[in-house]
Amino acid sequence: MISVARAGGVTIHCPVDGKYAFYNSPYPAHHLSTAIDIYPNREFDEVAPSPVDGVVELVRRVRSPRGRSFEDPGYDIVTLLRSLEDPRRIIKLLHIEPVIECGDTVEAGQELGRLLRSGYFGFGTSPHIHLEIRDPSDPLRARGGHPVKRLMEVVDARPTDELRGVVTRSIPEFSIIKMDDISSNGLPANVGGVSGLLDGGIPYYGWLGAHVNDEPPTDNTVTLLKKPIAIIKNVLSNVCLADCLEFVVKVDGIAIQGISLHLSPRKEVEVKLIPLVLGSLKLEEDVEVSLTLE
Repeated sequence: MISVARAGGVTIHCPVDGKYAFYNSPYPAHHLSTAIDIYPNREFDEVAPSPVDGVVELVRRVRSPRGRSFEDPGYDIVTLLRSLEDPRRIIKLLHIEPVIECGDTVEAGQELGRLLRSGYFGFGTSPHIHLEIRDPSDPLRARGGHPVKRLMEVVDARPTDELRGVVTRSIPEFSIIKMDDISSNGLPANVGGVSGLLDGGIPYYGWLGAHVNDEPPTDNTVTLLKKPIAIIKNVLSNVCLADCLEFVVKVDGIAIQGISLHLSPRKEVEVKLIPLVLGSLKLEEDVEVSLTLE
């Protein structure tokens, strides 16, 4: 496990072989920079490690929408932990069914719960834990968490002129491409004149996060492959939030819904390709493909 973020005095961890995202979601807490999703490189129904240290205070089933084009369990689960690092904070977790009980203590890296395929997901959403840091007086609302700040510095983020990679996984819901010749913790882009890493589902969510260091952008345009893809609307301490422009992502000339982007503790870039319709993108594994923007 590696420390990737902090909020309200609480450290959040990610498996070294996992991924994490602050903005790859349509839900309010992500728009407000008060949530992070941890993708632990496990399949649905497999047990994921805890991203935090805490004591279980509440496990509650909640209603969820029915899955669109996939089978869901018919519920989601909200789990509340009291932070061991700062007992004044409550850690809110979603999309896991705990294998521990109220009163149990768990440390980062220890078994926490089975990953649920929630009805809140799209068909291409990968297994993950949604996490917020809350005050005990307000632990459950969709809004109200502490701001989550990235710990990783943005390095080796020189924008690339082409996106090529090898298909490492291809299933009806999505394909995974390991990008050639990019050694970074995320997909690099030009963010208002400075180097940054993209985080989000573009363009299908309609917005994105662009991680930068302390150097402020000099203009308001995010560019990828030398094409404008988003307009910066909000500049925070080390991230820019931007609204997507209209563009189409194609893989070897085939239009797709878009690409799903995360950060990684390791310096390797993988992008997820989301098809327009479930099962409509059929790529062969171990074959190199190219992405273009139009």
